[in-house]
Amino acid sequence: MSDFGPGTEVSESYGETTVDVPADGWLGLLTRCRDAGYEFFDWLTGVDDPPGGFTVVAHLYNPVARRQVLLRTRVPRDDPRLPSAVGVYRGANWHERETFEMFGVIFDGHPNLVPLLLPDGFEGHPLRKDFVLAARVAKAWPGAKEPGESGQGSPSRRKTLPPGVPAEWGPPPTPGEDTDA
Repeated sequence: MSDFGPGTEVSESYGETTVDVPADGWLGLLTRCRDAGYEFFDWLTGVDDPPGGFTVVAHLYNPVARRQVLLRTRVPRDDPRLPSAVGVYRGANWHERETFEMFGVIFDGHPNLVPLLLPDGFEGHPLRKDFVLAARVAKAWPGAKEPGESGQGSPSRRKTLPPGVPAEWGPPPTPGEDTDA
């Protein structure tokens, strides 16, 4: 398939085809791809691309031609909306629900756009880059201890806060600790 329709920008890299389309051409592009033999809907997800918005990406496969294509579109951060692809590919259902929950992208016309993975009452969208990982401050990360915490071996490294956590949320510096990092 060489003609992906009006408004599309096609690029090839390492034998892989990527097609970028404006948000208003998203459903049309998905429909053209399905009708051209890309009948296997592999996955759909979001990418937080500050400050402008989000990129929604879908991967399709043509089992007869043994070709794959990556489709991308952008939605603005202040109103991240895109028409639902469930009418074109039923398999998009779960992927759109996950992208809605993790990034806050609203898929208009989705038959059941409700939370899928997070517990009831969860606030925010955890895969957005501006989402603060407050739990990392409230509770230590499980797993291996930092060097020096086991009581043997090398001295401990300076404690740092997880990325995106405001400095005022962290523990107070210990006496004599350098706070100008």
